[in-house]
Amino acid sequence: MNNTGKASGKTGYENISGESLAPQHPPAHSPGQLPPLPPWVISNCTGKSTIPLLTYANRGHDNKCSISLPVNDTPLQTIKDTTGNPAPLGLLAFGMTTVLLNLANAGVIPVTSMILAMGIFYGGIAQVIAGFMEWKKGNTFATTAFISYGFFWLSLVALLVMPNLGWFTGPAGNTMPAFLTLWGIFTGVMFIGTFRLSAALMFVFGSLTLLFFLLAYGDYSHASDGFHHATGIEGIICGASAMYTGLAQVLNELYSKTLLPLGLVKK
Repeated sequence: MNNTGKASGKTGYENISGESLAPQHPPAHSPGQLPPLPPWVISNCTGKSTIPLLTYANRGHDNKCSISLPVNDTPLQTIKDTTGNPAPLGLLAFGMTTVLLNLANAGVIPVTSMILAMGIFYGGIAQVIAGFMEWKKGNTFATTAFISYGFFWLSLVALLVMPNLGWFTGPAGNTMPAFLTLWGIFTGVMFIGTFRLSAALMFVFGSLTLLFFLLAYGDYSHASDGFHHATGIEGIICGASAMYTGLAQVLNELYSKTLLPLGLVKK
């Protein structure tokens, strides 16, 4: 609770509980000037301080003033961020889910509840969590990427599941190609941003951009099974590159040296 002071007719300074905080007779001062302030009087102008606040009132006037003064001459301390790096979580959530789905696109495995569950919980929710952790660290690019692709996976699962539940009709006509094309455009712009980050992320986002456009074209043109299988292989490569990038960050941090190179861009 903030100890907001107020003027007192008896002493001139009181805290919120009414206790006197100043001498009975403040030092003399020139007419029209404020008397000297005790060292514990600090400003409450901004309202952002977490230190108990006091205010100072000139007893001879109706107006109240707040003045900023240091307290105890304590130097400001820098708070160091000691939280972990959430990027590997987001990259692995994206990469592993992408590999599984594209194993199905390549005809290696069928689309089952295993892929849908992975899309909801790891590719979806875990990636969104990683995005919020990156937001806390002030990383705009990673926040945008992880939260966006996390909800991409959730929306993709919804597109597959909701029609089977009878809630809505499934995508028809050119709706799915439009959906995939829009994500391809978004990913292409994000790919440009990776030129400021690392070669590993360039490959992830470059191959992902290609994957979205291949999927959109395959759906739009009703391409052959061979085309869809080739697209699935490209998707497996994309997901595997994201897995490599995430695991490389984990191992490089643990060993305090570069075990798996990422091709970091010098800024």
